[in-house]
Amino acid sequence: MHTEEIQKFLNANKLPANKHLKISFKKRNPVYGVIVHCKDAVELESKNFWRIVPVANVKEWTKSKDINLSRLFHGSDFSKLTVEEV
Repeated sequence: MHTEEIQKFLNANKLPANKHLKISFKKRNPVYGVIVHCKDAVELESKNFWRIVPVANVKEWTKSKDINLSRLFHGSDFSKLTVEEV
């Protein structure tokens, strides 16, 4: 997916606390989590990279905002984004 497609999806689907994303990939299993914005978000998005915190780490992320709890993925590897209930 292109940066514009991902950004459009995120703008249209503001995620409340009880929901997360299912990020489907072309060549790997899906990842469940939330896309977060840190200090480097603008630079990453310009290169179509996205910082994702997996569902297992979301509670800790909301408390600490520790960047090490997230993983980077390139948007061109995404095949589909969907909103999921927690």
